[in-house]
Amino acid sequence: MIEPQKLFQLSGGQKRRKLALSFGALERDIAGIAEAGSEYSFKSMTRAQYVKELVKVLLKDPKLSPEAARELESLLTAEPFDELRTCNIARNHLLTIIGTFPAEWDLIIAPHKTQQTSQVDKTGTNTLTMSRSFYPGVFAYAEDIRSPFNLGSIFRTAEGLGAEKLYLSPFCCDPMHPRAVRSGMGCIETLAWERKSLDELPDDIPVFTLETGGTPIDEFKFPESGICIIGSEELGVSPEALKRASYGTVTIPMKGLKASLNVGVAFGILMQKWIEYINENY
Repeated sequence: MIEPQKLFQLSGGQKRRKLALSFGALERDIAGIAEAGSEYSFKSMTRAQYVKELVKVLLKDPKLSPEAARELESLLTAEPFDELRTCNIARNHLLTIIGTFPAEWDLIIAPHKTQQTSQVDKTGTNTLTMSRSFYPGVFAYAEDIRSPFNLGSIFRTAEGLGAEKLYLSPFCCDPMHPRAVRSGMGCIETLAWERKSLDELPDDIPVFTLETGGTPIDEFKFPESGICIIGSEELGVSPEALKRASYGTVTIPMKGLKASLNVGVAFGILMQKWIEYINENY
């Protein structure tokens, strides 16, 4: 974090980027998950005062819209002062000025604490690593997902709800595609993944599919550990995958005329039900 007066020594672009990073670091500090060495540490003012000083710097930006300025000014005078909301809104107004999608700038902000370890390598470089919490043995297999946006969404859901790993079919789209990275919001870097054919999936773990014509999701008895196969946007789960699914098929009942869900949305419903079942029955 930088002292507010030093921001005025920076050019417009540098100032905006430094402010955006500072607001992001403050959000994590407020949430109690600041990276080691990035905790708020200025003794000359409280963190709330510091946030207000940074917002005052932003308010002088000539590219800040009048509507954005009014919103920030109302946040500054609100009682009680909401540090987290102020930082988040200020950062996103900055991203609008910079012309960058929020997902390209956001760092991972989780509501839970993660385990952090610090290691020093042979060159003397200190590396901070974070270990994620997950449900051992909970896997998903993305079969021929064509849309990078959908794949990124699947990564984000799998990581957030505690899958151990995500398997990708040989013809699944590239998870490092810019649109997948954008919708994945950092989860492609934190969730383990591996490309495998159906024949290469482990033989000692239950395999089931998410597809129409199966057991309604409220009646399905989910395994404590297993692999759920989700199929492509256009064709669904392949006949080969249905044969591979020795544990059966789970279905999300629907009533609408379309009777169809985006694969990422359907996977989110599936994961929530699976984890709920594990917590209640194992």
